[in-house]
Amino acid sequence: MLLTLLVDSYCAAWSTENAQQRRALLLPIWSDGAMYTDPTIHANGAEELLAHIAGIQSKHPGARIVRTSNVDVHHDIARFAWKFVMPDGSSLPEGLDIAFLDAKQKRLTRVLGFFGSLKPA
Repeated sequence: MLLTLLVDSYCAAWSTENAQQRRALLLPIWSDGAMYTDPTIHANGAEELLAHIAGIQSKHPGARIVRTSNVDVHHDIARFAWKFVMPDGSSLPEGLDIAFLDAKQKRLTRVLGFFGSLKPA
């Protein structure tokens, strides 16, 4: 499915240490003015997100984001689970992203990231 490839390209952008490769993966799927928000940052546009990813990669060289669920979508909004895997195979808390898509579901217009699992009520 094309949407799965889109999400996997997004995860790959987070997972590459090479800035040119990261840019080449992100720009075709990131809409102009798209935003990224997680508990640590709110990034406006591709440049801010690329800078944020570069900072994460510099703190955790060789780490990668791995999609751990299917991509679920309705009304141009997708969700998927992921984990942050360190080079030694250990991982930090998993997360969930909510991704807003353009009308053709070919580009991301906003991503909201959450860390860790939901706590029971």
